Amino acid sequence: MSILHLCNYLEASASRFPERQAAIDPDGAALTYSELNDRANRVAGFLVDRGVRAGDRVGLVLPKNIHALTILFGVMKARAAYVPVDWSSPADRIRTILSDCQVSAVFVDSRRFDVADVSDTVIVLDQNLDEARNPSELKSFPWETVVAHAPYSADVEARHSDDLAYILYTSGSTGIPKGVMLSHRNAVSYVDWCTEVFQPTEFDRFSSHAPFHFDLSILDIYVPIKHGARVDLIPDELGKSPRELASFIAANKITVWYSTPAILSLLAEFGQLNKFDYSALRIVLFAGEVFPVKQLRKLTTKWPSPAYYNLYGPTETNVCTYAPIPLPIPESRNEPYPIGWACSHCKALVLDPDKQPVSQGEEGLLYISGPSVFSGYWARPSETAAVFIEREGVPWYNTGDVVREDPADGFIYVGRRDRMVKRRGYRIELGEVESALYRHPAILEAAVISSPHPELGVRIICYIAAQEISRPSIVDMRTFCNDHLPAYMNPDVFIFVDSLPRTSTNKINYQALIQMFNSA
Repeated sequence: MSILHLCNYLEASASRFPERQAAIDPDGAALTYSELNDRANRVAGFLVDRGVRAGDRVGLVLPKNIHALTILFGVMKARAAYVPVDWSSPADRIRTILSDCQVSAVFVDSRRFDVADVSDTVIVLDQNLDEARNPSELKSFPWETVVAHAPYSADVEARHSDDLAYILYTSGSTGIPKGVMLSHRNAVSYVDWCTEVFQPTEFDRFSSHAPFHFDLSILDIYVPIKHGARVDLIPDELGKSPRELASFIAANKITVWYSTPAILSLLAEFGQLNKFDYSALRIVLFAGEVFPVKQLRKLTTKWPSPAYYNLYGPTETNVCTYAPIPLPIPESRNEPYPIGWACSHCKALVLDPDKQPVSQGEEGLLYISGPSVFSGYWARPSETAAVFIEREGVPWYNTGDVVREDPADGFIYVGRRDRMVKRRGYRIELGEVESALYRHPAILEAAVISSPHPELGVRIICYIAAQEISRPSIVDMRTFCNDHLPAYMNPDVFIFVDSLPRTSTNKINYQALIQMFNSA
């Protein structure tokens, strides 16, 4: 295809496989490729008639289902960009995001009508319009009106690879939402790389575990759609229930699984995987955070047949490095696996604080360039400029992650600059303390934060979720850390919890832990 555009994938598959199932909800509701394409055209027609134009933003405050999937493509067919929001977020946060990117329309589940309080915004409710709060105050339309609209006849020649496809809001280390702008060129370069490495076919069944506001969803949606495969949509409730999820993966013969390590760890620990047949599963992908080796080893012994890949990349680049995991994992291995090599559509540099290349084996900040790198943060030019440098006319994005390069393993993730502290002159990477804690046989999850202290300079606080039957004592933990960490890295405080707080994208919520500690 001469034009790099995500909608081309759907239209090509609808032409090749019109009657093949494109997507299915857990309740059995499904759309064929022909139906998905037709409904997306009707959504586009509705939006264009309501005044949505190329470059506009359209919000989604919806649970994951086939209607939401249809809307993504409908928005892009109208040459607008979709802005998915965690529909369970506080109303103020949702309103902040929708206001920040000045949406022209927003699709809202009636249960979140509390965020639809901007009178000049088109509000489309997917159900129970009559039960919504004060619908007469807004230009409101039920879902049935949208899908009954005449289809939009897109001018394919008007599409441009650099059109904005979607904006994903991420809090980063600040807690303040900022919109990462990604174009069709950005997404297509990544999807095409996935094709090259994972070799999907129309017979694959992909899990769609990640919420649509999380960048893992880009692979979940567009790789299967490109190849005429099936997307199995997994809603939040099912996605966080390991036993139900374990049964779902087997019953639906999922062939490609993608999620954060946290979910896979839950499956290995509580999913009772030995009860089901996973012979269809051929690839397991994970990304978003470090996968503790102890948990990864447990999973691979229960699922020994699939190929495993560690995928790395911030929202601003999507996946930019990857590492196949060699099996079996030796019992002697304690260190997490590397993040590997730069993907073929990306280039990587490791630079020192003066922005000069470091020698191989030395630590430095990872910079990425290539067609998958985002164009900038929405309406934040100074923040955009701060994360880019230029070398020989090429823009390079500073990931903020510290790595070192090994000739055999590629890039090894060390940690983030914003998770490094100094105590008594020593630099301490909090992630290294976490890695040591995971060596304890009774520890299921661990998270380490720091807090200022007048005498020590900084205190290291460990939050631990452990097995109830063999929960270690504080004395046990101090002894264990003495055996596995240098004295200057030993934690000061151990706090046992039932489970660690997670963000809506299933990453450890360090900000919540800091707030918990400060308010204790």
